[in-house]
Amino acid sequence: MAMALAQHRDSSSGSSINKHLDAGKYVRYTAEQVEALERVYAECPKPSSLRRQQLIRECPILSHIEPKQIKVWFQNRRCREKQRKESSRLQTVNRKLTAMNKLLMEENDRLQKQVSQLVCENGYMRQQLHTVNASATDASCDSVVTTPQHSLRDANNPAGLLSIAEETLAEFLSKATGTAVDWVQMPGMKPGPDSVGIFAISQSCSGVAARACGLVSLEPTKIAEILKDRPSWFRDCRNLEVFTMFPAGNGGTIELVYTQVCERSLSGSGAGPSAAAAAQFVRAEVLPSGYLIRPCEGGGSIIHIVDHLNLEAWSVPEVLRSLYESSKVIAQKMTIAALRYVRQIAQETSGEVVYSLGRQPAVLRTFSQRLSRGFNDAINGFNDDGWSIMNCDGTEDVIIAVNSSKRLSSTSNPANALSFLGGVLCAKASMLLQNVPPAVLVRFLREHRSEWADFNVDAYSAASLKAGTYAYPGMRPTRFTGSQIIMPLGHTIENEELLEVIRLEGHSLVQEDAFLSRDVHLLQICCGIDENAVGACSELVFAPIDEMFPDDAPLLPSGFRIIPLESKPSDTQDSLTTNRTLDLTSSLEVGPATNHSAGDALSCQNTRSVLTIAFQFPFDSNLQDNVANMARQYVRSVISSFQRVAMAISPSGLSPAVGPKLSPGSPEALTLAHWICQSYSYHLGAELLRSESLGGDSILKNLWHHQDAILCCSVKSLPVFIFANQAGLDMLETTLVALQDITLDKIFDESGRKGLCSDFAKLMQEGFAYLPAGICMSTMGRHASYEQAVAWKVLEADESTVHCLAFSFVNWSFV
Repeated sequence: MAMALAQHRDSSSGSSINKHLDAGKYVRYTAEQVEALERVYAECPKPSSLRRQQLIRECPILSHIEPKQIKVWFQNRRCREKQRKESSRLQTVNRKLTAMNKLLMEENDRLQKQVSQLVCENGYMRQQLHTVNASATDASCDSVVTTPQHSLRDANNPAGLLSIAEETLAEFLSKATGTAVDWVQMPGMKPGPDSVGIFAISQSCSGVAARACGLVSLEPTKIAEILKDRPSWFRDCRNLEVFTMFPAGNGGTIELVYTQVCERSLSGSGAGPSAAAAAQFVRAEVLPSGYLIRPCEGGGSIIHIVDHLNLEAWSVPEVLRSLYESSKVIAQKMTIAALRYVRQIAQETSGEVVYSLGRQPAVLRTFSQRLSRGFNDAINGFNDDGWSIMNCDGTEDVIIAVNSSKRLSSTSNPANALSFLGGVLCAKASMLLQNVPPAVLVRFLREHRSEWADFNVDAYSAASLKAGTYAYPGMRPTRFTGSQIIMPLGHTIENEELLEVIRLEGHSLVQEDAFLSRDVHLLQICCGIDENAVGACSELVFAPIDEMFPDDAPLLPSGFRIIPLESKPSDTQDSLTTNRTLDLTSSLEVGPATNHSAGDALSCQNTRSVLTIAFQFPFDSNLQDNVANMARQYVRSVISSFQRVAMAISPSGLSPAVGPKLSPGSPEALTLAHWICQSYSYHLGAELLRSESLGGDSILKNLWHHQDAILCCSVKSLPVFIFANQAGLDMLETTLVALQDITLDKIFDESGRKGLCSDFAKLMQEGFAYLPAGICMSTMGRHASYEQAVAWKVLEADESTVHCLAFSFVNWSFV
């Protein structure tokens, strides 16, 4: 198209168009001119005046256009680009709102059906009640209850599986879009155009259930493919195997799938389930669950996710029971995680997510999965993975597990795997935290590593991973400069998980190496830092990595996991102490200073969580004991730092109760053991242990293995147990972590409580009391009989201060 130029119709004017160009008029550009300007715009959307003049000189086809017109063209171009982006954003929001409106309409229809169903049930119940009342005086009226007989279905043939699949599908659809479950909105998850989806949890149903609905910009088949690969997004899934598969009549497929989802609580009894005890780990039943994926108008898909399980909460210790009774936990671990993962893949596919260091999203996702799975493997420590407990008699506060067959293989190049001569050693421990917000604690651990970590231990781990070398115990002394640099790599769509590289700057203390860099690099994931995420687990997992950061780098993860427990209304202020020895969050720079009200303090009183610590170290066979001792002492020092940090970040002046401080093997437990035995002799004039067993550390070990159940409880208005030997834990069927959640009155039956109340005055006055034979109740509800019980006051070293009360149950056994 030729350029249109305005001209003055003056008879005296010349015929030259260029001579009468008016820069203030509108200019039409040829296709060649537009192409040249677009090339410059792609390189620099806002060129300077000098750059525009240079453009006119270098491009002959633009030589007849004034610089002012060039400037106007770039302004208009930027304005059109901005309008295009805004229009695209509004179209995306409109599609989301349309899909969200459709979901809400479906939810409204479901609620209306539920209301109608409840009205019908109410009318039916009224009619039945009227019928019962009317027939109460009619002796000739007989009632017959019939139970429908279900045909037996054989899962070993296609017809039987088809029958099971049809029933499962019907029940799943009634949960996803029907009224089979009474759904309520997930706390803290409000729907909206910028939210991931609509989340709900069950209010009253068998087991625990969660549901998610959302819009995903992927085709249904792609979403189904992603969700079927459960190990890629559900990190507690250890194994998935399809046993059999055959086509269904409607063009679908029926599969019989074996899925192994495992988690492990720490104890000193062994590294994992034996073949005989494997049945004890089957404590969950998956009820009809699944994914409903439908294409959406305008592209993408609408997805419904339902997870419904019966976790058999009765089979776990009481302190952890709330985890297995909470639909919010299932929602965070499975339902929300699945939808977030699919949304993450969709954004990566569309190019909306940009990562640092030029890494592909799939590579960074693989790093996150490997860190998480390696940490899970260390915590679980299953025998079938090669783990075994090292020299454990049940009295250690830190468990040492060894895996002699551990290989740190890469994902893409198995030839780069490191096979250590000795293997890998893991030191792990668990503790109960009270009044410590998990999200705040994890943020502090991430931002203030020097407050709890030992740089030399990090340097040892990093050096050991380089070509399988071993730096212990002849490591070169290194000083940590205190500088920690966090280099972000990527994050999930709602920033619930961060992937980053940590560089710890260090310098050698040896003169000849003074100019050599001793920096340590760690690959780290951090999740659960949102305080409003109800039921979410908080984790900080890291592993040393080479500074070149290869895609197939071997990883040996260590870190922390904090699982929040449901608050108990029965918890009282007696579980707290009012003394504070450190400043609050502001002194440790955890975050911006805030003024907490008394209401905030009361809401944090009953905050409880379980902290699990696991550190892995490679070792050579001739250095196993040295590395084990180092690892044990290191984890103990980390626990000590945690107690200090937890006290500092406890909100509103509440001093947190951190436990178990009296775990076997700790200095506090050894001191308590001496006080227990000395007080027993002081009050009763007899010996609890033989005299030759009272020297050094042996007193604690002999007390721990004493045949009678010995328990200690606090001296409070509501006494809680603070220590028990192995027999005491066996009698109560609990663990050291759960022990501090059990009150004294819970273990006695009615007659036992009355007997204790009648003898309590004598106990406090004379220092001891003999209780008659009776019955105790374990946390699992089992009865344990005892021939006699002895109670006495445990005095501290000054023999005047009462530290706690001790009970010895003689010749106990389960009824």
